[in-house]
Amino acid sequence: MKKKNIINLIKYHIEGNNLAFSDEAFEIARDFNNNGNHQLAEYIQALLSGTNTFMPQKLNGNSDYFRKIEYANSSLPLPTPIANDIKGISNAIEQRSGVNKFLFSGSPGTGKTETAKQLGRILSRELYAVDFNSIIDSKLGQTAKNINDVFNEINNLDYPDQIIILFDEIDAIAMDRISNHDLREMGRATTAVLKGLDELNDSVVFIATTNLLDTFDKALLRRFDKVIDFNKYTQKDLLEVAKAIYNDFKIKFRNIKDNEKLFEKIILTMKPIPYPGDLKNIIKTSIAFSNLNEDYDYLRRLFECINPDIGKNYKMMSDMGFTLRDIEIITGVSKSQVSREIQKA
Repeated sequence: MKKKNIINLIKYHIEGNNLAFSDEAFEIARDFNNNGNHQLAEYIQALLSGTNTFMPQKLNGNSDYFRKIEYANSSLPLPTPIANDIKGISNAIEQRSGVNKFLFSGSPGTGKTETAKQLGRILSRELYAVDFNSIIDSKLGQTAKNINDVFNEINNLDYPDQIIILFDEIDAIAMDRISNHDLREMGRATTAVLKGLDELNDSVVFIATTNLLDTFDKALLRRFDKVIDFNKYTQKDLLEVAKAIYNDFKIKFRNIKDNEKLFEKIILTMKPIPYPGDLKNIIKTSIAFSNLNEDYDYLRRLFECINPDIGKNYKMMSDMGFTLRDIEIITGVSKSQVSREIQKA
């Protein structure tokens, strides 16, 4: 841990910048882990996970419509425009401004749901997702009735200021009412959502996510205080996300041998680098499937997953910017042999 980490923590605390404070604390946890202090790293992460014994009576196993979502225990670097929007959401909620309805829009895997989890942790609120399987019904008018019941439960919570409600992929029940492809039943459902949002308790934080913003009824869009566009990642942003995911997994899988420089080189062979959801799956499986008795097996698996057609084409790997040592680690072939093969090519 460096002096700047302490200074930043104090600065962010004074500024009330909870998002930056949390990210800085996660950075400190990673630093402790990298220096062998694994228990302290885990302890900091546990504190940041926002473990909260509060359980709202209305949603404590008494409803078929909601399921509790656990907080995220890992950081999620966001592009500056999105991070600023999330900071704004946090400020609005803490100031009890009545701004409480937010729509996260973006392609699959851009971190919409994970960001909702991060907000739950930052704000120390319980996060509950609505189970659409329990809402959608084939009987005429039943889906709309179920939606009305959901909002009635939300508005009758004992502790509304300690709750975040998540409508993940809200387009499942809220389509454009005038679309030629819409069914009358789903039109009724959209109308029920509109009514529910109009009457929503200001103390409840409501977050919806969608991959299909273009299908939204314009009247529905107007009910949200802010629409956050998650399609703002640059390739540089995604590289930072990849490194953050890598560092989080290093804490969980302590036996892997660190080589962040080579990890970064391998990630940069992806053109383009995918969104966080796909990145996490690629990195996680490469590490989880690796042989713990081989120091860099996870890097070999990562390279092969990303570049399945290259095999042991050492010349191509060299042209991609990998050193002899890099190629030795990735392929398990000695530097001298790699050098000879490149010279023959």
